Amino acid sequence: MKNLKYKIIIPGTFAVIALTISCKKFLEKTPPGTLNQSVLASKAGVDGLLIGAYSLVDGVLQDGPADPWTSGTNNWIYGGVAADDAHKGSTPGDQPGAAQIESYTATSVNNYLDPKWRVMYNGIQRANDVIRELPLVTDGSVSADYAKEVTAEARFLRGFYHFELAKIWRNVPYADEKVTYNNNNFNIGNPGPIWDKIEADFAAAAADLPASQPQIGRANKYAAEAFLAKAYMFDHKYTQAKPILADIIANGVNSSGVKYALEPFANNFNPATRNGPEGIFVVQTSVGDNALGFNGNGGDVLNFPSGGPATCCGFYQPSFSFVNAFKVDATTGLPLFNTYNNSDLKNDQGVVAGDITYFPDQTTPVDPRLDYTVGRRGIPYLDWGIHPGASWARDQADGGPYSPIKNVYYKANQTTNSDTYGGWAPNQSTANAYNAIRYADVILWAAEVEVEVGSLAQAEVYVNMVRARAATTSNWVKGRVTGYTAGDATKPIVDNSQYAANYKVGLYTGQFTANGQAYAREAVHFERRLELGMEGHRFFDLQRWDGIYGGSSGNGYMAGILNSYLAHENGIASFPQTLLKGAKFTAGKNELYPIPQAQIDITQGNIKQNPGY
Repeated sequence: MKNLKYKIIIPGTFAVIALTISCKKFLEKTPPGTLNQSVLASKAGVDGLLIGAYSLVDGVLQDGPADPWTSGTNNWIYGGVAADDAHKGSTPGDQPGAAQIESYTATSVNNYLDPKWRVMYNGIQRANDVIRELPLVTDGSVSADYAKEVTAEARFLRGFYHFELAKIWRNVPYADEKVTYNNNNFNIGNPGPIWDKIEADFAAAAADLPASQPQIGRANKYAAEAFLAKAYMFDHKYTQAKPILADIIANGVNSSGVKYALEPFANNFNPATRNGPEGIFVVQTSVGDNALGFNGNGGDVLNFPSGGPATCCGFYQPSFSFVNAFKVDATTGLPLFNTYNNSDLKNDQGVVAGDITYFPDQTTPVDPRLDYTVGRRGIPYLDWGIHPGASWARDQADGGPYSPIKNVYYKANQTTNSDTYGGWAPNQSTANAYNAIRYADVILWAAEVEVEVGSLAQAEVYVNMVRARAATTSNWVKGRVTGYTAGDATKPIVDNSQYAANYKVGLYTGQFTANGQAYAREAVHFERRLELGMEGHRFFDLQRWDGIYGGSSGNGYMAGILNSYLAHENGIASFPQTLLKGAKFTAGKNELYPIPQAQIDITQGNIKQNPGY
């Protein structure tokens, strides 16, 4: 059982009840030995149930169905590796379930999928427990106003967990508080999308939640609005999303009451500056709280270079294509939509760690967000010094030369921002919070809406807001390698007065209107890739843009992007990546994941498999 004292609600001012909340299978009968509803019928009981419902927003159920990296809501595997952000990393045979997802060969018995399903429905049941409990409180401890607010939070959480399921499987059962074992209505099917029900939950939450909250991590009005807008984006209801996004941009504040704003890019991924003005809904983490590291960022436990920070485990390695996307036009500083993958940015694939003749590319112009998103040889890796290349790779030949960075803490703060996860993974439990939605996300949705149903000029304004932040030179990485001391590759000579690479960012100057909707649409899509890469969104963006599911980019769009990606990665002579050889993304099938066979069996076939599986 997770230690919930510090998880999600910080500080722990709620009364915490020792609860044994479990859900062995989807909507299974309450296990013997758990506290029943009459025992919980007080404000303290409701508060404890609400904390329990919040405790799974990271997707990690301690002593749950599987390891935390299979179910984390950071979606590194489902949203990143399954798209063109990253390779699985490590060695080809490590984590075979993840390998199947990377190569589009996962079936309904893949060992990552059922844990994800079960943990999310566990969260749904916890949220429903809160709503079911409130009418039973008759001791006067819960006011009508408090009951309304708690119901709103529970509906927000119910929407959050259903959204996680809908992104991955689309066709999933929707379970509200009326679905129970005792009502004998728990064996529900999945006849189609549930966006309308998710939207209803977030709309109800937005109506009744306050603008600020007494504890960091609790959803406020604007977090609910942001998720409602996100649901509309997946449902292609751009007209409905537009005023909500405008309200968030004009009036939105975080749970502490701070006006939303774009802060320095790297601040979003630094535990020392988390919960800042860009955080709309931030999944909280903590370490050093006597919880054996279980309150840290469990979803990213494997996602460190094999050398340097944590020294394990070499997963989630950015792809060549992803890095290439950061190249910009030498004159305008704008992205190279159609030509970025014509050649690879210089890298150390196949270069031994001790080679002192290797220097990173210091002439090709690149977007500066690259080096706060990807670790690459010859460039400072946060404050860990110059990334040394192959010595930090678990298996460079099969994983590639790049390292993840957004989920990694700073060396100066390692003692306070990391912990041993579960007694076996030193420094792999981190205080790096996960930004489920941040302000840049909202701005780029607003740009997307303008492209589809509004003004191309306004869409350009929104994209330029994000690009202007990236263009702020004070936030660029400094530390250029100029040589090596005594011929020792581990002792680079670094000029900290120079930028580490040739950074360049330009703003759009009327191209959206001049070049038309298709150009503007591609510009917005590409900006999301640069801004939000390695944050678990890419697969789901490609999915919702595909015409197969109502997107505006035409049927087969996602398959076209990802099969081109596979062709590029497989064409790199020094990259014999076993898992990608022969991989193919099949249109009409791989946009969704296979529904776990165990869940089909539990419902005796009431739940139907997704197309193509």
